[in-house]
Order: sequence, then C-alpha cells, then structure tokens
Amino acid sequence: MNYHADQNGYYGIFGGAYIPEILHSNVEKLRDAYLRIMNEEGFKKEFHGLLRDYVGRPSPLYFARRLSEKYGARIYLKREDLNHTGAHKINNTIGQILLARRMGKLRIIAETGAGQHGVATATVCALMNMQCVVYMGETDIARQALNVRKMEMLGAEVRPVASGNKTLKDATNEAIRDWCCNPSDTHYIIGSTVGPHPYPDMVARFQSVISEEIGQQLSEHEGRDHPDYLIACVGGGSNAAGTFYRYLNDERVKLIAVEAAGRGMETGESAATIHLGREGIIHGSRTLVMQTEDGQIVEPYSISAGLDYPGIGPIHANLSAARRAEVLAATDDEALRAAFELTAIEGIIPALESAHALAALAMKTFRPHDVVALTVSGRGDKDMDTYLAHFDKFNRRP
Repeated sequence: MNYHADQNGYYGIFGGAYIPEILHSNVEKLRDAYLRIMNEEGFKKEFHGLLRDYVGRPSPLYFARRLSEKYGARIYLKREDLNHTGAHKINNTIGQILLARRMGKLRIIAETGAGQHGVATATVCALMNMQCVVYMGETDIARQALNVRKMEMLGAEVRPVASGNKTLKDATNEAIRDWCCNPSDTHYIIGSTVGPHPYPDMVARFQSVISEEIGQQLSEHEGRDHPDYLIACVGGGSNAAGTFYRYLNDERVKLIAVEAAGRGMETGESAATIHLGREGIIHGSRTLVMQTEDGQIVEPYSISAGLDYPGIGPIHANLSAARRAEVLAATDDEALRAAFELTAIEGIIPALESAHALAALAMKTFRPHDVVALTVSGRGDKDMDTYLAHFDKFNRRP
C-alpha cells in the first residue's frame, strides 16, 4: 500500500482541496508549480545550501544512553531543537519562501500556535527581505510572549486573534481570511501538514529531510539505515510527517504518533483529534475533526500551544485509519513528567510538544536490541514559564 499523497492530494479518503472560489486560482497555480520548482536543480541547490549553512543541518542523531538504560532499548533523539530558531519549522519555511519568491509573491502570511512557526517564518522573511504578517491567538500570545517578541524583532507584524478560544485554529481562520483578501501578491506559508492540497504534501516533502538524515545517521551508528520504531508528536503533524516520510512504505519500521490528551480524553479538555475526531472538513482538507453531532468545532485544549488543533494532517488521519501508525495520547501531566525526566537524565530541555513524544516511552515495552528514533521537534526555552509553574510537582531527580 502507498501512504503518500496521490496526484489529487488524497491520502486514502483524506485530503483534497476544499476552498473558496477566490482562492481557487492561487491554489491551482501552487499545485501546478510546486513539484516542478522543487525538482529544479537551482532550487535544490539553494534550499539544501541554506539548510546546511543557515539552519545548521544535518541536525544530530544523539544516542541517549541513560534514557536507553531506563527504557530498555537503543534510543536515539533526532535533535531538531538544535536547528536555527529552535525547531523543525525552519525546514519548511525556507522551502516555501524560496518557492514563493520564484512564483513572484511579495508578501508572506502565516499562522502560529506555539510561536515556533511564526518565528521561523519571520526569520526567512527577514533573510529574503519580504513583508511578513503572522496571525496568533491571544491565548498563545500570552503564554508564548518570548516568541512574539522574537517575531517583532525580526520585523514581522504579529496580529492578535480574539475569536474562538484564541489559539491555533483561530489564527488559521484569520490567515485564510487575509489570503482571500490578498490572493494575487500573498503567499500563505502554512506551518503544518494541513490545509488544501498541495500544502500537506509540500510541507511533508520539505520536512522529509528529517527522515533522510535519520537513515544516513543510523547507518553510521548502527550499521543499518532504518530503526525499529519512529516516534513523534502530532498536532497538525509536520514534524511527524518529516520523521516518517522516508519510511512510510517500509513495513519494517513501526510508526508511533503521539497526540495531546490534555486533561484527559474523557474530560472535554483534550486535543486528541485522531482518538476523538470524526471525518469532516477543516481549513481546506477532508480529515478527522473534533466536532459536535451537528458539525460544530469542539474547542481543543492542551498545555502545549503547538498541539491544540481540532484537526489533523490528512496524512496522519490515513496512517491511523490504515493502521500503519499507532496513535497514542499523552496527558499534560504525562508530557510534563517526560520533559522533566529528559532534562534530569540527559540534560536536554525539550519543547512541550516534543515532551508528548517522549511520554510514549513509558507507554511502550521495548526489547533491548530495538532501535528507537524519537524526534525532539523543538527546544524548551519558549515553555520555561510553564515548566516553572509546575516545577515543584515534577522536578524529581531520578
């Protein structure tokens, strides 16, 4: 079975492009151009040159000795937290701004939740001297103030969003409205594997550098180019898509995606979309959506600003439906416990998003020879206020 997008942007029954008429021409032009541009030798040379010299790739694949001893496997951490701007998001924003420039766009818009995609977008706009507007929910602005200041220092205009629960979904709504009003000169850099085709496929391709490097680095570390398990957190799903991409059709590799259970899946305060969602359309694609019986969006909740999205990338909806990926859900407390554990025994403070992936280690039973590659999608600087608020409860030395 092929788990990649087909020519119409579908992953099984999920995906496609459900868009207002005013955006039809824009999306069609992007769909017709993205693969051609991405395959041009000049584009590939510039893209990979910037990943190497500007972002600092390849990011290390670190053998976590003490974590491995605790969980009884050979655990490697893919250190996307060491990228320029502190997360995997920069891989995609560099690719998309190079593409936008080749398509003659002059203005960039983006949405952000945790702020990492906003910072990455503002960064590449500064690099390329392009106007940048970032939409961000007021709730996220309050809990990610450091990233807001970074975006502003980089020259972006951060526009607060006060609708809904003032988080990622609402920021995405406003960015789409902006795009509808400015279709001719504006490119929307979507930060995850969501939105209308070709965005899910395009973002996954730009992020696939993660899994390509994992294969090369495991060949050096282990003498083989594939792990037994790949683990990544999922909100919209870009770091997971990048982590899985090379291995989607390689059945030797077990894929584990970890979403945010918030305060518990039965509490009504969760963002576990794959577990709780039903088939529907959100932000331009058919996927799984947290919704009421009459189709109204259920507001998601997570302690992590980057995971509280009521949808999921169609690639992940399909991987779950086809049982190619195992989907786990970690609560706020489980993620916090995992973050403090990694900090204490490996000296790495992860982003709260990445902490959800780390929480999976305690949910699984591994064999001593199993090779596990887990993506640390971002670093925890932006989440220090949250960590400090829970310091006394979770800061237990092993």
